[in-house]
Amino acid sequence: MNQWLDDRLHISRLNDKFLRKAFPVHHSFFLGEITLFSLIVLIITGILLALAYEPSNSLVVNTFDPGTATKPNLVPAAYHSALKINAMPFGDMLRRTHHWMANIMVAAAVIHMMRIYFTGAFKKPREINWWIGMLLLIFSALTAVTGYILPYDNYAYNTVKVVYAITASIPWVGDWVAQAAFAGKFPGAGIIPRIYGYHIMLLPGILLALTGAHMLIMIKQKHTQPQYAKRLAYKKIVGVPLITQQTPIMLVLALLFTGLVMLFAAFVPVHPVEFFGPPSTTPINNIKPDWYLLWVFGALAIIPSFEWHLFGGLIGAEFVGALVLPGIVMALMFAVPMLDRTTENQYYAENPTNHPVRLAAGVAFFAMMIVMSVAGYKPELISSGLLTTGNANTILWILTLLVPAVSYFAVIGIVRGIRALREADERESLAHAHADD
Repeated sequence: MNQWLDDRLHISRLNDKFLRKAFPVHHSFFLGEITLFSLIVLIITGILLALAYEPSNSLVVNTFDPGTATKPNLVPAAYHSALKINAMPFGDMLRRTHHWMANIMVAAAVIHMMRIYFTGAFKKPREINWWIGMLLLIFSALTAVTGYILPYDNYAYNTVKVVYAITASIPWVGDWVAQAAFAGKFPGAGIIPRIYGYHIMLLPGILLALTGAHMLIMIKQKHTQPQYAKRLAYKKIVGVPLITQQTPIMLVLALLFTGLVMLFAAFVPVHPVEFFGPPSTTPINNIKPDWYLLWVFGALAIIPSFEWHLFGGLIGAEFVGALVLPGIVMALMFAVPMLDRTTENQYYAENPTNHPVRLAAGVAFFAMMIVMSVAGYKPELISSGLLTTGNANTILWILTLLVPAVSYFAVIGIVRGIRALREADERESLAHAHADD
């Protein structure tokens, strides 16, 4: 039977080329697997949620609070189906698991990209996979945003209102782009079906295609080897084969990881749709995106209000803060492989302290992200008395520029100190060796 299949499908070639691929055994290399596990669980839980979700903003009677015969309590069908999911056995647990898996997937992807950056694993010939990883990060965030709009409670309503306004702020073509993206003017009858289509078909399809390309390129180019592999077998691939050892390890990790997330979800609730209620004209003050987009919200918060008319188009603070500045940040991240001009062989993961400028630049970048995320809480900082309305923007701008600069030079100084200690130890070892001779 095996020979019959091999004659037709060439399974032995598949085994030799792919299933025997050696995977490095190092804890940091499992970050990519955790991202993949999260995506798989998200797809499974998303399918189960879709079976009970109604993607419509048509008004239906709220069976949980029907009102009166003369004045029924009408709510959007999408909101009502979210209430129904919460009331189903394990429905709320399913929503929680789906929500936290989305956050963990983005977090694991961010940490995975950090490992790639700090160890120099983005260099030639791996630039393409760095760019694919960036696209995966962006589309993961977009998928998550469309997901927390779907319950269509008052919070989601105000969120999509902000997203629509940001899209419409694009000069010259903003209104057309916003209406094309959201199925008409906000809040149109087709907005939930359109976002639902993005969330369950378009964006997951893109994520799966990018993930497949990412893994194929990784198999073709092979992992960078951990530093310990250099001592064990120089210029050899050190690891365990995929099908016989790595796969059982991944299965155990996947089951353990999913169990821990479900345990966490059992005790930590998610967005309470009942608390915010259905969409209404009552605005929600100081709505916040999830943590991974809070830095964009912070950039929008500290940009001073202005309007600049150019050739019939309007360039305003909303466009600059929410699209231009984040676009520049993303462009710099895409340009990382081209900005690093070192030509070392990328067979082994590099020690970050051997490249102090790159290490310092990465630390400074994340320091800037943290400060900009804190800036997203500007109204709360003002109301708490830590800042005043008059000086909030000035102080936050100073911190946004100063903290990264201080972080950069502090890292450079620390690395130089580490190098000095290493050199002193080497000199002392040499001196002892000569003395013994």
